Amino acid sequence: MNGAIFFSGQYGSTEQYANWISDATGLPVFNVKDRNADPSKYDFLVLGSSVIVYKLTIHRWVKSNWSSIENKPVVLFTVSGAPAGPKLDSWIASCLPQQLVTQMDHVALRGRLEPKKLSWWTRLILRIGAWRNPDPEASRQEREGFDFVDKSTIEPIRKLVEQYQSGAEAISSQGHRS
Repeated sequence: MNGAIFFSGQYGSTEQYANWISDATGLPVFNVKDRNADPSKYDFLVLGSSVIVYKLTIHRWVKSNWSSIENKPVVLFTVSGAPAGPKLDSWIASCLPQQLVTQMDHVALRGRLEPKKLSWWTRLILRIGAWRNPDPEASRQEREGFDFVDKSTIEPIRKLVEQYQSGAEAISSQGHRS
């Protein structure tokens, strides 16, 4: 089976992960802003998305390309400050088609936040979120920034891609078959 990586990012972490995954798997990588980013040409997809203010940056692209995505195996990697868990799962569920959410494999990767590079609006939203966040460490990170980008964390994605490339059906971390 042939596959490709399609990513949407804003500040560089998602693109870095997409390139690392491409290097590790040999898959071509496309920024979804690229006109050549056509998912219909591939048997399986690796989708990468930053999470900015609780939204996946790839959600509009997925919806506009849904007819080319809906019946394909998909590995989604998200890049954010949030670790895997119910909070991140709810953000994904609110942004993507339910059919995709229940069938895909998801790998949560940790990102980088450099407040000085953010727009004033995003900094304001993060400050409000930090003020309301009951977790003191997460609140501090929302205010001051963080860097959790780690190449070794792509290993589960590499293994899933290897399964797809060999023609084996992958079993998702959520217990679903893709």
